[in-house]
Amino acid sequence: MIAIRTLVLLALPLSLLACSARDSKKHPMKDEPADPALKVVKTNAEWKKELTPEQYRILRQAGTEPAHGKAYEEFKKQGAGTYVCAGCGALLFSSEQKFDSGCGWPSFYDPAKARNVRLSKDFSSGAVRTEVTCAVCGGHLGHVFEGEGFKTPTDRRFCINAGGLKYVPAAKP
Repeated sequence: MIAIRTLVLLALPLSLLACSARDSKKHPMKDEPADPALKVVKTNAEWKKELTPEQYRILRQAGTEPAHGKAYEEFKKQGAGTYVCAGCGALLFSSEQKFDSGCGWPSFYDPAKARNVRLSKDFSSGAVRTEVTCAVCGGHLGHVFEGEGFKTPTDRRFCINAGGLKYVPAAKP
């Protein structure tokens, strides 16, 4: 009887931790696409065939393009519209959340459709950062930074590689 009580008392904290971990997965920034059938899975050879070398380096190898590059200069000139993943076409950002942070890469203060953006811890630079990836195809997009003092509704900066995005202009009325 005492052994059962002890077992239950030991199991209770573990079950609470499991529940809290499950609840944290419901956070809209970490959700998978609503329909798992929408996941895009391809071989490296297929990705290399479909993407430019620069897109492949960014999206599939977690590369970073140079700051203030040609793609960024084009990004700055783009008007109303949306930004989709260059790898799979999933909606990621909107021009409504775009802002000029002065960092040399496209900046957004919030994703347009959070279910297509996944955040995860990135230890690759020797410091802990938050990596931004496409939840549909897993392509690396960039990183998100918080608390930098930008006067945006979220005080977050999604610092995104322009080469990982495709611009879709808004339809004209």
